[in-house]
Amino acid sequence: MNSRVRLGRWLAVGALLLGLVVGLGGCRRKPKAAPPALPPAIGEAETGLASWYGKPYHGRRAASGEIYNMNEMTAAHRTLPFQTWVRVTNLENRQVTTVRINDRGPFIEGRIIDLSRGAAEAIAMVGPGTALVRLEVVQTAAGEPRSTARYSVQVGAFLVEENALRLQSRLTRRYGEVFVQTYQGPDGTYYRVRVGRKHTLDEALALARELREQPEIAVALVVRLN
Repeated sequence: MNSRVRLGRWLAVGALLLGLVVGLGGCRRKPKAAPPALPPAIGEAETGLASWYGKPYHGRRAASGEIYNMNEMTAAHRTLPFQTWVRVTNLENRQVTTVRINDRGPFIEGRIIDLSRGAAEAIAMVGPGTALVRLEVVQTAAGEPRSTARYSVQVGAFLVEENALRLQSRLTRRYGEVFVQTYQGPDGTYYRVRVGRKHTLDEALALARELREQPEIAVALVVRLN
């Protein structure tokens, strides 16, 4: 075999290897799609402070679209899907009740659920106002789709719109998607500043941790948008 033929074969092999390397490198650089957000599992538990809300909100529209009835066994939670049923145990007196999630809240750091007055009465926490509780998912929302969850991080709620817009402007330069949502509370219109639209709870929690490091952010609460 002459040298010209051998050289041609070596060049062909080299081109093939180069193509494989480039192809593999391209695969490594391809971004991965976010995994679908799964509904909570039966038995999934959470421990923290519960509060309750009643008369000022009675008859108003909840985040799910329902009219809030403070005497029904319902509750507000920031991230559980609507229509999820949760067993609530008052760890201070061991009394138990079961509630359906139909609203969003509480928007206070350190609290994990806002019970209706009826549910709060069932576990004897109306007087104290708050109680240490354990939540346990007992029934998930029927037909809950796995890929439609959207989460955001609430960083402020203002009665003065200009204050909300000022915070939105400062954060937009750094985080891009920052939006203001209005809420008709019993004492006026609130302007809620929220950052990001994340497909998974883990992504939203990571964003909340980052936001808490910013000096202008006093609170960063993950909330489900749907």
